[in-house]
Amino acid sequence: MVTNSTEKVYQLLEEAYTSRTNDISNSIAITKKALRLSEEINDKALIGKSLNKLALYYMVISEFEKSNVLSERAIQIFKSISTQHVGIADALYNIGSVFYKTNDFYSGLIQLLEALKIYRNADDLHGVSKVEKAVGTIYEYIGDYENAYKTYVSSFEIASKLSDRNLESNVLNNLSGLFLKNDNIELAKEKINRSIILKNQAKDTRGLGFAIYGRGKIFLKTGQYEEAKRDFFKALDIHMELNEQMGSAMCLTKLGEMYNKLQDFEKAEFVLKQSLEIAVSINSAMLKIKTYNLLYKMYKGHRNNVDALKFLELYVHEKEKITNSQTVKIIEHYDLINQMNNLENEARINKEKQKATDKINKEEQEAVRLRQEFLSIMSHEIRTPLNAITTIISILKDNIIKADKELFNSLQFASNNLINTVNDTLDFTKLDSNKSVLEVRNVNLKELCSNIINLHSNNANLKDLNLVLNSNIPPDRYYSMDQPKIGQILGNLISNAIKFTRSGGVVLNTVLIEEDDVYDTIQFSVTDSGEGISKENLDVIFDSFSQIKPVISRDQGGTGLGLAIVKKLVELHQSEIFVSSILGKGSEFYFELKLKRVLNIIKVEPIDYSKLKGKLALIADDTLINALLMKKVLKKWNVSSDLVKDGKEAVEASKIKNYDFILMDIHMPIMNGVKATKMIRNTKNKNNNTPIFAVTADVQIKERKENRTLFDAILWKPLEIEKLYLALSKISELKA
Repeated sequence: MVTNSTEKVYQLLEEAYTSRTNDISNSIAITKKALRLSEEINDKALIGKSLNKLALYYMVISEFEKSNVLSERAIQIFKSISTQHVGIADALYNIGSVFYKTNDFYSGLIQLLEALKIYRNADDLHGVSKVEKAVGTIYEYIGDYENAYKTYVSSFEIASKLSDRNLESNVLNNLSGLFLKNDNIELAKEKINRSIILKNQAKDTRGLGFAIYGRGKIFLKTGQYEEAKRDFFKALDIHMELNEQMGSAMCLTKLGEMYNKLQDFEKAEFVLKQSLEIAVSINSAMLKIKTYNLLYKMYKGHRNNVDALKFLELYVHEKEKITNSQTVKIIEHYDLINQMNNLENEARINKEKQKATDKINKEEQEAVRLRQEFLSIMSHEIRTPLNAITTIISILKDNIIKADKELFNSLQFASNNLINTVNDTLDFTKLDSNKSVLEVRNVNLKELCSNIINLHSNNANLKDLNLVLNSNIPPDRYYSMDQPKIGQILGNLISNAIKFTRSGGVVLNTVLIEEDDVYDTIQFSVTDSGEGISKENLDVIFDSFSQIKPVISRDQGGTGLGLAIVKKLVELHQSEIFVSSILGKGSEFYFELKLKRVLNIIKVEPIDYSKLKGKLALIADDTLINALLMKKVLKKWNVSSDLVKDGKEAVEASKIKNYDFILMDIHMPIMNGVKATKMIRNTKNKNNNTPIFAVTADVQIKERKENRTLFDAILWKPLEIEKLYLALSKISELKA
């Protein structure tokens, strides 16, 4: 009776394994029967074997938690039989595969290498081949293509020796992808076509879906979009029918990439969000990273900067999490990883470690580049309309009557504060690279704090919050300090406090705690009665692009840069910021600054606005309101001007008239300001030596050396009228 039952279990397991390529749900149902029968006859080896097969099938359909539980049970059963039982290796292979599929590469390698050791001792070539294929995948994920290639080749050679078509075709698919990454299109095609033939011969429908997807990637890379679409949809149909979530998400991601290239925004957004939903549900960090990046690029390309920033934040956060938590572990244990290759030479190990380190550095640099790129875009998009606002305020200044002076002063302070906030936020790269410096002048601290309170009082009133300034600083005391940066620190802290406080109030405290003959030590603190911050969030609250609440669900808004900027600005003052908080009761942010006392004796030299009288300017700007406002400002100084709306028109205008100076916007259609300036400088026209000023909101323009030499000066939007006049008059005097 037992013998018959044992044979029945083997039959069921074989039937389930054969069914797995076309009907994984049926495989699971049959294996459950095998498990029940094994338990009835109390055969430990068959119970363990059934558990391992069931774990494998759950792993295939991305039910990773169930898979791991079953594998752990199998390990305990096989260990009671023998510590070197092949069944333990089967379970370790399942667990290792789950780890690397969810991007825990280090843990995956540990499990897989343990499995490999047991398979080799047992001379189980099938086991060795499938583990080597999995290890090669991990090498490929972490960017070690050399070891990935060697491991794939070893796996393929063993699979060929065993005449195992499924294993052969699986490895060929991976090799094709590796060749594609290295732009070896012909070899990629050769391997994937062979993989598809073998999958058809083996009647492995699930594997065929992955192979067809691999061919679609080649079509996408070579610009054969119709063929790519056909393959991705064919593969998607197979994966959806078999409930293969990972494969489905991979197809949707590539379709999103293709639609984005074809500028079909609606379809790209639809399929990428479907892919993201699956990636989140199965916790695949690699899929999330790819999808976040594609959504960021798509929204950026369509000038949807709010959603672009949201997905950039998610991309950077997920990328850094993988880089920091996994790749570093792999580097630290590289001797373990390289057991695969028996690396005994220490110099070789160090070389491999350096390669992995370079990979991390490259990924970190890419994350920084993406941040800088986005800040550059936002710089242009925000500063351009802000330029119009601040210019209008400056023009109105001369027409303000006494009764409206107080209102105008508040408007001007708010405008200046907005400029400083935008400048500091969008110039975050300077802080991040330690290039920012303090620019001090004489400031009345009490007056500055009062202005900051007034600026934020409306937001507090809207939430029925009390916003209060408590200060023991003498009202007539002035300090040598960087007003915009101190304003940015306090403004960000107050804004955050208001944002996370529902009732009660927010208090700005400035306390004189020590003074000597020259300096005062002042403690600044912002306290609130808000929701408080958990201990785990306290550890990351000052990280750049971090948010207390997830970006998708939070209702407070913000970029996640505010407190990171505060921390860096406080450190720029040679100090440190601290935070204490109790959940449900509120928070306090506090720091100390040592400030030099000064007398408020500032001699303001009157500006002679007659120096530019009779000059002729060319204004190149595609934003009409900015161009008209610039024309109006110049007219006040008796400067005539011509307007053009793009770089091409600026080049044509330079051939017709002699100009005293040219004001050149950078981001313009048809021809940008940089290219136009090069043409004016280097082609025959009347203005080869005319001073040309870059008028831009792009924070990265000055970082490029050629731009610093190409333009006579770079003027930042929003323009400060006095600085504009001084720059123009100075150049005019030098050219005179």
